[in-house]
This record gives sequence, C-alpha cells and structure tokens, in this order.
Amino acid sequence: MTLLEQRLTILYYTFLHISSEAYEPRRLFLDNLDRQKCGLNNDNWAFLIPYAIMIAVEGIPLFYLELAVGQRLRKGAIGSWNQISPYLVGIGIASAMVSFNVALYYNTIMAWCLIYLVQSFMNPLPWSTCPMETVGNVTIVNEECQRSGPTTYFWYRETLQIAPSIDSPSVINWKLAVALLFAWLMVYLCVIKGIKSSGKVVYVTATFPYLVLIIFFFRGVTLKGFDKGLEHLFVPEWKRLLDPVVWLDAATQIFYSFGLAFGCLIAFASYNPVRSNFVKEAIIVSIADFLTSIFTAVVVFSILGYKATMAYEDCLDKQGVPTNITTLGKPVPIAAQNSTCNFKSFIEDSAVGTGMAFIVFTEAINQFPVAQLWSILFFLMLVTLGIDSLFGTLEGAITSINDLMLFPGVRKEIICSTVCLVSYFIALCFATSTGPYVFDLFDSYCANIPLLLIALSECLVISYKYGLQRFSDDIELMIGVRPNYFWMFCWRFAGPIAMLVIFVASLIEMFNKGSVYGVWDANLGLTVTKQLPWWCQLIAAVLILSSLIFIPVMAFVKYFRLIEWKEEVPAFFPAETLAEERNIVPHESTFIERHLFGFES
Repeated sequence: MTLLEQRLTILYYTFLHISSEAYEPRRLFLDNLDRQKCGLNNDNWAFLIPYAIMIAVEGIPLFYLELAVGQRLRKGAIGSWNQISPYLVGIGIASAMVSFNVALYYNTIMAWCLIYLVQSFMNPLPWSTCPMETVGNVTIVNEECQRSGPTTYFWYRETLQIAPSIDSPSVINWKLAVALLFAWLMVYLCVIKGIKSSGKVVYVTATFPYLVLIIFFFRGVTLKGFDKGLEHLFVPEWKRLLDPVVWLDAATQIFYSFGLAFGCLIAFASYNPVRSNFVKEAIIVSIADFLTSIFTAVVVFSILGYKATMAYEDCLDKQGVPTNITTLGKPVPIAAQNSTCNFKSFIEDSAVGTGMAFIVFTEAINQFPVAQLWSILFFLMLVTLGIDSLFGTLEGAITSINDLMLFPGVRKEIICSTVCLVSYFIALCFATSTGPYVFDLFDSYCANIPLLLIALSECLVISYKYGLQRFSDDIELMIGVRPNYFWMFCWRFAGPIAMLVIFVASLIEMFNKGSVYGVWDANLGLTVTKQLPWWCQLIAAVLILSSLIFIPVMAFVKYFRLIEWKEEVPAFFPAETLAEERNIVPHESTFIERHLFGFES
C-alpha cells in the first residue's frame, strides 16, 4: 500500500471522530470517541481555533517528522528508534501498545455498524418510530422512547442494551457479541491478505465517504433549524479557549485523524522510495484532513440543529406555547421566554455521547426517501472504512511483534489468528450492558495521554539526541531541500512546549474536577454526568501506563543488559548516490542554526 493509500484510510478517523466526538460542550479531560470525544466536547468554533493552531505547530510538523524518520531509516517504529539509540526502543513498543489498545476497543464500533447495517434491510427502519407496548389492556408508545426520540432510544436501549451505570450488574449483549465476532473475523482476513491486496480498495472506500457526506450535506441544509445548528458550531464561546481540556482534545483529535504517534506512519513511510517528496504529501494530506473535518462538522451540526429544533418546539407545545409564532432567534415571544424550554440545552444534549454519529445520521436517514437504501450505503461505508483503518492499526501492532522477534519461526497467520482471538475475548467486556461505559473508559484513557507523551518523546529525541543538523542533512538527501527554520522551531521548541503545557494543565484540571463519565438516564431520556468510581479511576491509570511504562522500563532493561538483544542493523540507504545525484555540498551552518537549533560549526 502506498503512503497516499494509507493516508486515505486515516481520513476515516476524521469522518467518524468528528461526527462522534468533535464538538460538544462539556466535559473532562480528553473524552475521546465519545468525547464526548473531542470537539463536541468542546463546543464549537472555540474548538476549531485550538484545532487549527495545533495542526500548525503539532500536526503537520509531526507528520513531516515521522515520514522523514521512516523513509530515511527504512524501518518500522521499533526498529527506527532502536537504531537511533538502544535505550529508545520503548518509544516504538509504546506506539505498538497504543495501536493494540485502540484496535481492541475500536473494533466495537464496527460491531455497532454491523448491527445497524443488518437492520437497515428492515421496512420500516427500526429506529424510525418508537415501539409500542401493552400496559394492561391499552397499547401505548414506549415512554422512554417518547422522551428521548426513536433514534436515541434505538441506540441506547436496542443496540447497547445499556445499564443504569458502570456499577450495575453486567449482562452479556449477545447480539453485540456475535457482531463483534464477525468484526474481528473480517479484520483477521484483511490482515492475512496483506497490505498490497487491500491498497487498491482504499481508493474506493476512502473516497466514497465524500460522496455520502455531500448527499447528507444537501439534505441537512434543507432541514428545519439547520441554521441554528451551524450557528452553534461557528459562534465561539471565547471563555472555552482558557480550558486546557479543549486544547488537549484538539491535540488528540489531530493524533487520531493524522495517525500520529501510532507508529503506522513510520512503518508505511519506510516502504517509500528514498526520493519520495514526503513534505508535499504531508502538507496536502494535512490540508485535506482539516477541510474534511470542517465539512463533516457542518453536516453534523446542520442535522443537530434540526433535531434540537424539533425537541424545542415539542417542549413548547407541551407547555401550551404555539410553535407557529415562536422563533429560535431573537426576538422571542413572551410566552416562549417564560417557558422552561432552552434551545441551547437541547442542542448540547443531542450532541453528547459515543453514539452521536449513529443518532445524528440515522435521524437524517429517516428524512430521506427510500431510507433503507441510504441506511445500507451509509453503514456499509462505515464498515468498509473501519476495516481499512483497523487493518492498518493492527498491522502495526503485529509488525512490532515480528520486529521484536518474540515468536521466531512462527508463521504470520498463526500470530494474526492468536492476536485476533485474544482481542475478541478481551473485547467481550464491551459487549455487555455496562460495556458502553467500559468502552468510554478505554476511549478516554488508553490513547490520549500516551499519544501526547510519545509524540513529545519523538520531538525531543530527533531534536536533541539524533540532532536537527543530521536530520536536516538526511532530508536534503531525500528531497533535495533542507527543512526551513519553521519546521525546526516546531520540532525543537513549539511542539514540545505546547504538548508539555497541555499535558500538565490537563492533569491539573483532571485532579481539580475529578473524572466523570456520561450515564444514560432512562427517566430523563438523556445522558447525565456522574463521578467515576475509584476502581474505574484505577483502571484508567493502568490503561495510561500500559503503553507508557515501556519507555522507561526498556531503557532500564537495555542499560543493565537484563535481556540480550541483537544490535539493530541499519537498513541500506544510498546516501552517497543521492548526494552525487543532487550535487549536494557540505552545509555551512548559520548563526541561528548554531545558537538556536544546536548545529555544529
């Protein structure tokens, strides 16, 4: 698979994450896919501003750095960092562990998609209307569904079969367990088929979402109240810029959508031709990724505006306020002013949770003619793109197992089947009535902080251990041009400082406000916030350390020679040939390079 093909698969993260995570007004310390996941979490334009800034100082520079490392050293993440220094092999292992942890819970999303895909063949769609129930001799509409709406009810009650809290007794969700089995089977088959066979499919599966998004965009902007959804997105709450959680979420969203610090970029770049212009690719993909994020947010919030408008008008109607004379803007009729209905609360509540993508887009699908067709296309798209993304993520973890020579002589098929089987049984913890809360726990803690610190380590290693002078020489050999001062400033100062400040501020915020999670309240028909139990906070700490612990531990093991590892053999790199081709002469360092970037005279 070419680097472009691999980057196309990573755009899937932007599509699903923005729609499920990226703009919501609340919450704590990096709530990821339910961020509740990133932006939805952080409201609106007040998230896009940090997001754009972090792309400039963190996203594109780190993307550039990882592509350069992989293309120059011709190895995966573990081999590359081990070659730079034997004490740094833990960075590569940490990346592999994050990839495994993310694949472990992310495949649950594919199981959800499979459930929706299968039920998309039903007529009418099961989430289009509320179910009826018999009370005595009377048949009435389910009250919980009336409070929450059919799409929200179907998500929480029919798909997740969710428990009242994470402390509740756990019951297996057999429908989800079977879907999860099929999801892992598909991932296994993709990994076995290998990179080359799946690469060409990515051109279809990664571009098809744009067609679907465009269709949903034109449908969304014709729905009643769409403009209020866009207003909620683009009118900033400036005070949110002072919240470190917003900045951490922006940074983490970039890691997911760009694939940074997972190790996959380094691994795939190692297959690039040594003369490939990865800088051009990095800039093009980064801009496309950002614009995709904005466009997806517009689609999502146009539908959220419609959903909130319907809920707001229904609330007014129940209080006897004629909806035909009310307006969501200003001025508002006196009768509406005196009511307890609040449009902002409705749109914020409708934008909460991991399932926001499922709730919002199924709401839009209900408004389409031939809804079954659009539902099948939409969830088939999510399944295919998810498999592509998970293939790359899991391939990185399995490649790391091979690089470490943990099981020499064992065929790849055996390793793959073992990893997938073990992953399935671990992932069964997500296929229970408390599984959605466990999923949120994984999503919030197993990757966000580790990715931030892994990326910080990468910048520090290249800037101070490998050296920017040597790194610049390598880049000049590969593309014929040395990196300018902006890139070097971001690698050495701006990126590390930004990541360190965000990390420290987020820890302070977390300890001050505590760790919370969203709970489905059947009586209210919406999610409410509760404090995480102490044992969940302990699990959260374990999830964070499950990958980061390898960085100091492997340095300790290497230093005291507790385990004997063979010295990393550098891969072939035609430095002399490239220097001769490009007529490269020794670079004379400037005053700024010597005093600011650590160049030698």
